Amino acid sequence: MDVIAHMDPLGFQPPIVKVQCKRTTSQTPRSDVDQLLGTLGDGEYGLFVNLGSFARGAVELERNRAKLRLINGEQFVELVFEHYSKLSPRYRALIPLKQIFVPDLQQD
Repeated sequence: MDVIAHMDPLGFQPPIVKVQCKRTTSQTPRSDVDQLLGTLGDGEYGLFVNLGSFARGAVELERNRAKLRLINGEQFVELVFEHYSKLSPRYRALIPLKQIFVPDLQQD
């Protein structure tokens, strides 16, 4: 388990989100996702973040478990771009991005 997230500062109020993170760009097997699910108790949710992708069995598991969410590398990058401006300067310094504007030369 890499992160245990809570809605309240003391960590007593549900929901509790248990997060597993993998920085590998390979495919994560269902067995790894099963391990995360095995740690969940009542009122707890699982989030598995992987820079790669997930095996078909893992994706099927997500579809059948309301308390599980999988985020692959492509989705992670999209989330970073979407929420980057809301990050504190401390975290933006870890991923220094600069916004640029590019003209759209294709006219509809």
